[in-house]
Amino acid sequence: MVLDNLVYGHRAAVAKEVPFHEVELGDESAVEMVLKEHNIGVVMHFAAYCYVGESVTDPLKYYLNNVASTLHLLKAMRTAGVGRFVFSSTCATFGQPRTLPLSEDLPQAPINPYGQTKLDIEHALKAVSSAHGLSFAAFRYFNAAGAAEDGLIGEDHTPETHLIPVAIDAAVGKRPHLELFGTDYPTPDGTCLRDYVHVDDLSRAHIAVFDRLAKPGTGLFYNLGTGTPSSNREVITAVEKATGRKIKVIESPRRPGDPPALYADSSKAQRELGWRPRFPDVDSIVATAWKWHKAHPDGYAK
Repeated sequence: MVLDNLVYGHRAAVAKEVPFHEVELGDESAVEMVLKEHNIGVVMHFAAYCYVGESVTDPLKYYLNNVASTLHLLKAMRTAGVGRFVFSSTCATFGQPRTLPLSEDLPQAPINPYGQTKLDIEHALKAVSSAHGLSFAAFRYFNAAGAAEDGLIGEDHTPETHLIPVAIDAAVGKRPHLELFGTDYPTPDGTCLRDYVHVDDLSRAHIAVFDRLAKPGTGLFYNLGTGTPSSNREVITAVEKATGRKIKVIESPRRPGDPPALYADSSKAQRELGWRPRFPDVDSIVATAWKWHKAHPDGYAK
């Protein structure tokens, strides 16, 4: 069952045979009613605002949705008797890393409100688990990317800020150029290094953790990434290769707060969940994104 307020989501992304409820996450009584109606056993929570820059300029928006509404969800779950929870957290909880790759036990010190709201919920989950026996897993995503392997679901954001769909838009002429922020980082080609992980691989991790949440009071944390970072220039090259088109690039100064490199140590997820990325490199991830964008040039509009 899917619950969404459709602020950023698309009804067309949900298969017709899947029950759907257009509900505000912070509407505690409505959420509780839906949970009871469908006899829900596990809740997976993806309903966060996730634009880092916007979180700096409008932090209240992020705290109200990412923290307050999530607390209402947890309370509705408790009232409805739902005791298992899977939370999409983020590598942004680590802030500026001093050690790479990033493992789960490294210090967390977010440098923006978005990362802080995710860490706040991680702390809340530990407290609720200790007090009430909630079983939870928090997955710290790195750069979620790509489109569903079957071509049915893809990225359609307004505004679009993710590098791969932005590069595709520039390749097909939907935007005049791609702005490349920072070319003087201490990396092999001077641009940021990021760990791109395919959305289908993320989905498989969520499903793999269900059985580990059977015992009340379980609390699990996992970093999810391939462990192999790609530079911004490498992503642009991958998009040019997939589309067969040249991208006009305008080089701009660094954005404040962008670390030179972020990539995951996912060995814990591999060891405990038997999880392995089926899309281990940026070329295979970009190929799925291009397949979807080519078939849906207007996103979900049609």
